[in-house]
Amino acid sequence: MRVAGDVTAMSNVEDERLGRLLRLLRRRFGTTQAALAARAEVPRLDIIRVEAGRAGAIRLDRLRRIFDAGGARGRWHVVWNGAAADRLLDERHAALVERAVTVLQRRGWTTAPEVSFAEFGERGSIDILAARPARRAIAVVEVKSDLGSIEETNRVLDAKERLSPRLALARFGWQPAVVGRLLVLPDEDRLRRLVARHERTMSAVYPARGPAVRAWLRTPGHPLRGIWFLSEVRYPDARPPSKA
Repeated sequence: MRVAGDVTAMSNVEDERLGRLLRLLRRRFGTTQAALAARAEVPRLDIIRVEAGRAGAIRLDRLRRIFDAGGARGRWHVVWNGAAADRLLDERHAALVERAVTVLQRRGWTTAPEVSFAEFGERGSIDILAARPARRAIAVVEVKSDLGSIEETNRVLDAKERLSPRLALARFGWQPAVVGRLLVLPDEDRLRRLVARHERTMSAVYPARGPAVRAWLRTPGHPLRGIWFLSEVRYPDARPPSKA
């Protein structure tokens, strides 16, 4: 397949599908390749490559920006052993939730995993709603095995934090005086680097880190928003958990 300039390549079925979809989106909105590239802040050659069925030649972050600029959102489908590989992520997420619950309980918190809500048209569930009755404190814990859209993560967690006092009253029978908001991520270098690349945004939304989060979990005397990098290593009950 020959395309504009020096771009000549074979393409696979999924790449060709993405190319057709991008052309349809662009034409529906009457947008030129140059205008779409400018909006996505990518070279026009990237648009040419995607539409020619060569999405695999584009960096993933650029591909996301291209479809975002076209009014769509890319969800990349991976198959493993004949099934969607999402189940691997689900297993990791479930294990990380279990690990967080274990650490919270050891530190004196009452935990309620998967607390569903449907309030004012907003629906969803809180991964862990944790409570310290003696302190009249609750923690809204969002567990992510990986970070996709940071904007979406923050927006969804905003809603959960806002609704949490009402959910705590229904679940625990008392109105909290202190609300903490924790984003739990696996403690791995790649995710730490990702958070560091978006430090301005992340520090504004989640100013607390390591020592401040650990201190708050011991004594939740004030509102807190923080990122909790949690080790996924399992420890026998006789040993203390690693530092969060």
